Amino acid sequence: MPTAQVMTDARKRMTEAIDRFQYELQGIRAGRANASLLDRVNVLYYGVPTPLNQLASITIPEARMLLITPYDASSLGDIERAIQQSDIGITPNNDGSVIRLMIPALTLERRQELTRTVGQEQEGAKVAVRNIRRDANEQIKKLEKDGEITEDGRHSGEKDVQKLTDEMTRKIDELAAEKNEEILDN
Repeated sequence: MPTAQVMTDARKRMTEAIDRFQYELQGIRAGRANASLLDRVNVLYYGVPTPLNQLASITIPEARMLLITPYDASSLGDIERAIQQSDIGITPNNDGSVIRLMIPALTLERRQELTRTVGQEQEGAKVAVRNIRRDANEQIKKLEKDGEITEDGRHSGEKDVQKLTDEMTRKIDELAAEKNEEILDN
């Protein structure tokens, strides 16, 4: 059945869009220490950009503190510099053997700003899913035009694509609601 391939492709692409959305949400600081906050930090280590989590262990000794212990003590300065240059907005405290990141409590205005950011990311993910729906519907219409499926097959295929779109949109809304709750509860 030709529409099955279109559906498989659409599901795969929509799932990738949701994965990207989740990745973007991880970068939004919610006032609690979370090691995923440092996932985007790359350290210039011997001239090669290297993910921080490959150069150091990241632990959470307290609710609002991240402790970064480098595997190679000589990389401490490079790690500190990379954190300062990153977009996480937290100043590292280097004591010579470890780096401490104190996560500041969020003000009400900052919380509201973060929920707006979540909303923008949410809308971007929904737009991506809708674009994939449009592409899938165009492929189904092309299949009908080429005589590979009937008009009823096209209607059925479009209905299936819409169900998938609704399911993925619901998932995006759930993820955004969870992140907003996490931001507002701290």
